[in-house]
Amino acid sequence: MKKSSENQPSKTPKINLFWFRRDLRLEDNAGLYNALKSDNTVLPIFIFDKNILDKLPKTDARVTFIYQTIVNLKNQLNKLGSDLLVEYGVPEEIWKKLVEKFDIETVYTNHDYEPYAKKRDSEIAKVLKNNGIDFKTFKDQVIFEKDEVVKSDGKPYTVFTPYFKIWQQKLNDFYIKEYPTKKYFKKFAETSPSSTPFLKDMGFEESKQLFPSANFEEKLASYEKRRDYPADDATSRIGLHLRFGTVSIRNALATAIEKKANKWISELAWRDFYMMILWHFPQTQNKAFKPAYDNIEWRNNEKEFKAWCNGETGYPLVDAGMKQLNESGFMHNRVRMVVASFLCKHLLIDWRWGETYFAEKLLDYEMASNVGGWQWACGSGNDAAPYFRVFNPELQLKKFDPKMEYVFKWAPEYKLAILPVPIVEHTFARDRVLKAFKKALA
Repeated sequence: MKKSSENQPSKTPKINLFWFRRDLRLEDNAGLYNALKSDNTVLPIFIFDKNILDKLPKTDARVTFIYQTIVNLKNQLNKLGSDLLVEYGVPEEIWKKLVEKFDIETVYTNHDYEPYAKKRDSEIAKVLKNNGIDFKTFKDQVIFEKDEVVKSDGKPYTVFTPYFKIWQQKLNDFYIKEYPTKKYFKKFAETSPSSTPFLKDMGFEESKQLFPSANFEEKLASYEKRRDYPADDATSRIGLHLRFGTVSIRNALATAIEKKANKWISELAWRDFYMMILWHFPQTQNKAFKPAYDNIEWRNNEKEFKAWCNGETGYPLVDAGMKQLNESGFMHNRVRMVVASFLCKHLLIDWRWGETYFAEKLLDYEMASNVGGWQWACGSGNDAAPYFRVFNPELQLKKFDPKMEYVFKWAPEYKLAILPVPIVEHTFARDRVLKAFKKALA
């Protein structure tokens, strides 16, 4: 049990801590609001998690984005006479030190639904409980979570259309109402600024990557009509900001409702849907939602995989998409479907290879949506495209980039007279994958 504060004179007066994770903003933050409404003053903390960072390339641009956001948050809090305590290490070890340093009554944070995060939070909760400290978490990064939208028998939906119908029926002002954190900023603990570890201290290089703006409103008007055309700048590019919580999901949805951007709203619901699926079926992180698909005999040709990664398949739309990803950390959503289908079905390479590559490269990577999207393309996921649906990259090019504006921007080699030779012929690849899938699913 936690020692009494009388035996620890070095400790500060009793406080509450708020732990920032995927919610990197002061405004409209559910967990932070609840912390600030509590009886004690609140000291915010952020942990650069070695368990996560040690698996990332040292040039990972997302770490730079997080770092810049953390510095900005720290500056905002310093102006309020408070501070953001920034730590680097293994969370469980850091919390053991924080318990010794501060007289903590309650730790507040927001839910995280990914398998590693659930395990981490369970371990931290034990550390805190053993020291007489409450651990309270709140819903913040989705509109509906876990079992808030389920069938009448309490089981989760595994098909999006009926899920979305109930999602829409249940939606009301309560779920998009802003948490008025600003009213309680006076509850932040008064303290002097502390030092922050530098990127180089954690083994990372500062990225020169340009990050998309958090301003998405202007894109909503044309989104439904133009979202499938990769040459158009018609998508919101808000994924990165939703991933790290620099934009409130409630504010995003409220704005879309006001603008009557119905198709964009459905994309937010898809995000909720995949978060819910990952929560109920955590095994889908690396196993097929439909177990029979784990029987597929993948070719997994490493040379062909490298060609796909480098955008050297001989298919213009696939190559342009991969080069856009490699250069910018982003890929247009329509193209994501085409390149994913190409890897799984034209090359018969395990969807997990592609999912892992996207996880490394995408600035807006979210496990739930990425796994869901890859399993959809493969046919192995819930509500997935049937296995015999094989995107024809040439037809997709003619339909969605007929003037090859997108292709010429990202894969200018297609302007030349001598074009790259396709790595595999479409009809041959389609026949091959249908036989392989049919055999596995028999």
